[in-house]
Amino acid sequence: MRWTLKPKPETKIINELADALQVDTVIASLLVQRGIETYDDARKFFRPSLQDLHDPFLMKDMDSAVSRIEKAVLDQENIMVYGDYDVDGTTSVALMSSYLETLSPQITTYIPDRYEEGYGVSYQGIDYAEDNDISLIIALDCGIKAIEKVAYAKQKGIDFIICDHHRPGDKIPEAVAVLDPKREDCKYPYKELCGCGVGFKLVQAIASKKGQSVDDLLLYLDLVATAIGADIVPITGENRVLAYFGLQVINQNPRIGFRAMLSQVKKETLTITDVVFIIAPRINAAGRMKHGLHAVNLLKEEDIALALQYASEIEMYNSDRKDADKSITEEALMQITHNTEEDKFTTVVYDEHWHKGVIGIVASRLTETYYRPTLVFTKSGEKLAASARSVKGFDVYNALDACSEHIEQFGGHKYAAGLTLKEEQYEAFKQKFEEVVKTTIDKKLLTPEIQIDSMLEFDQITPKFYRILKQFAPFGPGNMTPVFMTENVKDTGYAKCVGADEKHLKCKLQKNELAIEAIGFNLGLKYDRITDNQYVKIAYTIDENEWNGSVSLQLKLKDII
Repeated sequence: MRWTLKPKPETKIINELADALQVDTVIASLLVQRGIETYDDARKFFRPSLQDLHDPFLMKDMDSAVSRIEKAVLDQENIMVYGDYDVDGTTSVALMSSYLETLSPQITTYIPDRYEEGYGVSYQGIDYAEDNDISLIIALDCGIKAIEKVAYAKQKGIDFIICDHHRPGDKIPEAVAVLDPKREDCKYPYKELCGCGVGFKLVQAIASKKGQSVDDLLLYLDLVATAIGADIVPITGENRVLAYFGLQVINQNPRIGFRAMLSQVKKETLTITDVVFIIAPRINAAGRMKHGLHAVNLLKEEDIALALQYASEIEMYNSDRKDADKSITEEALMQITHNTEEDKFTTVVYDEHWHKGVIGIVASRLTETYYRPTLVFTKSGEKLAASARSVKGFDVYNALDACSEHIEQFGGHKYAAGLTLKEEQYEAFKQKFEEVVKTTIDKKLLTPEIQIDSMLEFDQITPKFYRILKQFAPFGPGNMTPVFMTENVKDTGYAKCVGADEKHLKCKLQKNELAIEAIGFNLGLKYDRITDNQYVKIAYTIDENEWNGSVSLQLKLKDII
């Protein structure tokens, strides 16, 4: 691991903020690192308010989108709410369709089949709309590159409204409205919304014309918070406000579908991390193993008995997903091990039998293992389809763009993307991708980095310090859980390896007569480093440990050197 200590902000700014807020300078420094330099900034950060959300009409094309939907409702047109099959797409469809159903009975939902139709807007979906006399399609979390598909729909007299957050190509589809904060001609102040977030802004705009306030839309924010967590967008600015209130809804008044999914989970309060690891994989499993509409139905269900039935089916899909993910990851690792080409800058693997629904997860696992920009391919009809994942600091979307001569289509973000290509292009593409990454990546990015926010001494770790730290949540990209470093620490002599295969390290660490419990997940191999009174340097986050009804602070070790 590569340890990087973040630059310490200017002392004058830290001291002024610490005085204004009456907090420790370490807390003030953490805030300044996050761009919070004044009392007012801090108030907005610690006390998020729905009033801090931007006016949705600042988004390019919002007026046109709202007018077209109002007309469709007035004229009793059939409206199709269309979305991708992942968490962001299915939550978007659940949110938009349930809101529109309060205005019109003429609403239908459509999620493309991952295997029959693939990602994004499909010709089958448009044909289905034509067959069912649907004259307006609202596409969520997809559509920004669907130029030919939107033109095809137009020929059939079907209008499109696109709500997307992926990067546009050179051209924008000729839809009635294209809502995407990443459009170069869009002046919307916050660029990092997820697809469900863009959908929520459209709902907010329609609602405001009906005299409703954002408080009336609170019940939809559990879906937005789930999409924000699952889609790994920054939890800053507007996303932070949406995630903060969405988590409150999940914890205090969850929708029946969430209640059904969580009925097996024994957890008092869910954090964004819990949403990512407990709720999101279950929603995703439907689209990966069966069909995304199962997830939409569960998210919209209002009968608890039916919801529990749907949830148990989704639980089964999730279990199948775990099995497929485990076996494919093992096969991919074997393939890499048998590959004699050393010193590669990329990891690219392919097997025509791999389950298309889990190649994204497998790509993430391989990235964790080898820490290289990674592509996992499988056969999809006549073509090959792949999921791409990147390492921190490297833009895989740009790398794919540089290989576009070998690609049929691609789309996505800096760190995650998807693509399809012809089988005969595979070898040429693989070679080109390696060459592009090799010539453009900063070599140090191929070693995982631990970013350390601040040096800390054990006597600064107090209950009050931790109480303030907890208020930095919800954590995520742009506002990660603070990581601290302490030097000249040693074990009190009771360190041991715990867990299956003794993979984890449990110890009590001491400095200047102060000792604190610590746990290091997957750090069992560091056991020899802390025995025999050796002094070490530790990187860690601070956490609470509950044991037999008593709660104490503990360190969650990230690395020991």
